[in-house]
Amino acid sequence: MKIATQTSAELTHVAQLIENIPIAMLTTLDADGALVSRPMTALEMDAQGALWFFIDVQSSKAEHLSAVNLSFTDRDHGDYVSLSGRGDIDTDRARIKSLWTVFAKPWFPSGPDSDNLALLKFVPDTADYWDGPSSKMVRAFGMMASVIAGKPVALGTHGSHSALSASTQAQQT
Repeated sequence: MKIATQTSAELTHVAQLIENIPIAMLTTLDADGALVSRPMTALEMDAQGALWFFIDVQSSKAEHLSAVNLSFTDRDHGDYVSLSGRGDIDTDRARIKSLWTVFAKPWFPSGPDSDNLALLKFVPDTADYWDGPSSKMVRAFGMMASVIAGKPVALGTHGSHSALSASTQAQQT
């Protein structure tokens, strides 16, 4: 995933947490109000913190983007990130071509000129993260110590960033 220099410290932190996690689970509400998740490959995090993905505009997920969650998991390093926000469809062919990768060809056989190909622009509002120790041994020790102590011990940090889209909008004006 390409990551641009971010416009705030919070977005920079989110970018650092997800930069090596190429696949996110995208969760939306379907027409019946049920939660539906599917894996998506992140292409770019732009300077305003928006995350970009290829999407088939005829897909049902393209219709349900007013409330979206992206979750990123890096089990090897103990990092977990949950982003909540909204999605927009972008059909800018120049941008599609600039983000094109041959790895998308199985879903879009005509390449960047595929009729149903568009971009999903995910705009995050909030981020929750769990940043664990990078060593599996340290995480295992922390888990064992937590069991013995009866409370979380040395399992890393948890935090939240809110108003992510508002902070980037304020900096743009």
